[in-house]
Amino acid sequence: MKTAWDYTALADAYLKRPDYSGAAIDALLAHAGVGAGARVCDIGAGAAHLTLELAARGLAVTAVEPNDAMRRNGTARTAKLPAVQWREGTGEATGEPAGAFELVTFGSSFNVTDRPAALRESARILKDRGWFACLWNHRDLEDPLQAGIEKVIAQQVPGYGYGVRREDQTAVIDASGLFETVHRLEGRVEHRQSKADCVEAWRSHATLQRQAGERFEAVIAAIQRLLDATPGAQITVPYTTRIWMARRK
Repeated sequence: MKTAWDYTALADAYLKRPDYSGAAIDALLAHAGVGAGARVCDIGAGAAHLTLELAARGLAVTAVEPNDAMRRNGTARTAKLPAVQWREGTGEATGEPAGAFELVTFGSSFNVTDRPAALRESARILKDRGWFACLWNHRDLEDPLQAGIEKVIAQQVPGYGYGVRREDQTAVIDASGLFETVHRLEGRVEHRQSKADCVEAWRSHATLQRQAGERFEAVIAAIQRLLDATPGAQITVPYTTRIWMARRK
């Protein structure tokens, strides 16, 4: 399925992305009152990072993903989980029936949708008083290594910005008029990985790829040099999982 953001070339690199904070996901489900057996639609499910976390907690997950390559990877990772089903669709047009889900989630995908349209679609497929949630992993940019990477990016891509993925989502959710009070949750997670896997994870960064354009490989090479100069074979990347969630009116 064609979308404005094409993740085909990034699909395998996405496998190196960090997991979300388990504590943050537990808090999300507790706040929504969603337990084992509940039906959840995970939209923009990609390589199944959030899908796997939800399934591990006993939820019945319909994973919606528009990109064929991403969906293949996600399907392979969840092949032994009968409670997970994969569908082709987008945040704006999931193809799912109205009123079917107790929870709709967007794991690092809400920012690449038409957000007002995605909120309308979420409200349509949610049960009465069901919950919407969007979440991202945000790197700790005050960490010395991450600050160094930010400096590298700024040098290679002047004016680089992370776009709406690092913005407060409250205003756009409120503006839809479809949901009640927006709640924010957070949880810390440290991702231990090899330097090679870190480079591959950066290759999955669609926002960077779009803004860097023909400079993308030069940025990746500069990040590689910085990592090579860092002692040790592995690095620890600190993240905060940030969640915005609201109940359907």
